[in-house]
Amino acid sequence: MALPAQGPAEGPCSTPPVHTEDAVTSVHPVDERLHTSRLVPAALQHIAAMYAGVVTPPLIIGQACGLDIAARTRLIAAGLLIAGLATILQTIGVKQLVGNRLPFVNAASSAGIAPILAIAETNAKGHQLPAIYGAVMVAGVFCLAVGPFFGRLLKYFPPLVTGVVITLIGVTLMPVPVGWAQGGDRTAAGFGSMRNLALAAFTLVVILLIQRFGKGFVKQVALLFGLLVGTLAALPFGMADFRGIASAPIAALPTPFAFGAPVFQPAAILSLCIVMLVLMTESSAGMLALGEICDRRADARTITRGLRTDGIATLLGPVFGGFPTSAFAQNVGVVSLTRVRSRYVVAVAGSALLVLGAFPVLGAIVSLVPMPVLGGAGIVLFGSIAVSGIRTLSEAGLDDSSNIILVAVALGAGIIPLAAPTFYTRFPAWAQTVLGSGISAGAVVAVLLNLFFHHLGTRSSTAPALKSS
Repeated sequence: MALPAQGPAEGPCSTPPVHTEDAVTSVHPVDERLHTSRLVPAALQHIAAMYAGVVTPPLIIGQACGLDIAARTRLIAAGLLIAGLATILQTIGVKQLVGNRLPFVNAASSAGIAPILAIAETNAKGHQLPAIYGAVMVAGVFCLAVGPFFGRLLKYFPPLVTGVVITLIGVTLMPVPVGWAQGGDRTAAGFGSMRNLALAAFTLVVILLIQRFGKGFVKQVALLFGLLVGTLAALPFGMADFRGIASAPIAALPTPFAFGAPVFQPAAILSLCIVMLVLMTESSAGMLALGEICDRRADARTITRGLRTDGIATLLGPVFGGFPTSAFAQNVGVVSLTRVRSRYVVAVAGSALLVLGAFPVLGAIVSLVPMPVLGGAGIVLFGSIAVSGIRTLSEAGLDDSSNIILVAVALGAGIIPLAAPTFYTRFPAWAQTVLGSGISAGAVVAVLLNLFFHHLGTRSSTAPALKSS
């Protein structure tokens, strides 16, 4: 910080100017420690947004592996515990080694479900989870080894590229809340019924009304109030399922290797290492998005520390029953929507995940929120992520024709898996893994086109790289 210009001589008892003292004591919104009256509701909002996504991978994988209700409950509890530990590690950090120190949520990613189910299909019942966990552990080591190189490649992710990726995160994830709004379970008889859609629409309207007429902090937690009001509205119609509370044990701490010792199969390992590359791309994009939203742009060291946390959580998660860990885009949307940027809010949410994992009966209470209610809120969440991407693109010099072509082609490549899910079915398996995700496909195309237009054969980049704050 520059020293103030010297003025006339002052006595020894002179005090510094007030504005200088304020500058010294000012705290960035990311590092702000909120009062409990604001901290707890904001943290609850994050938990409500992430809970369905956290429990989805263990629930689907557990069912595919033929686990009974008790075993699936242990798998879900393990997922909550690992998510809580990884989130706390990301937000608080350990010196300059681990943690990006942003309001960043880590948990098992749904992007890894399809390859994991493929591994389950190639193994006999009872040997599925050991093969999966062996591959996941090696993928964690792979992330730790490759992660530092992602940070060094940050100069190839200018606002032109990150804007495309952030926009695609919001756009490609939109089918998720749409499915929730229809009921969540496509096999259920009432999936897509008018009752489900009406409840989702009601929740969305409540959030919009609070955003329009709410004041101060009430406006910031519009999402939480929308979820609460939507759930209360669902109760008279029997749309809140209480069976999970009755069947959930009060306490259930995970046992190391409860589902068997890991087995290392080369094909399974290769598959999940490719998945890990996709997750690292999405996690890096999430950090870049949060950096833009929080006005603390993520530099190479921030991304390296964040990916190192992903690797540690992915490596150690299988010991207790976890799966590949990555960023949770819906919580990026919460930060963007509420503008509550304190990392301590997310750290408290991570602590709550630990409690929910240790006491499944508490997690079952949170799961009372009906899927259509989550769907109505999710439309706002994921839409706000896309808006953040558009805002980033507005700074990327779109008056240049080559930049317009870059954004157009990258967005098109990212939307292909959404518009035509079977487009890549004749491609090799590894290509389907990479290109089948709109986020990773758009990111790869945007990076390659940025290299072509602004780096290869040029002395300087037309599209400047992101700078650290």
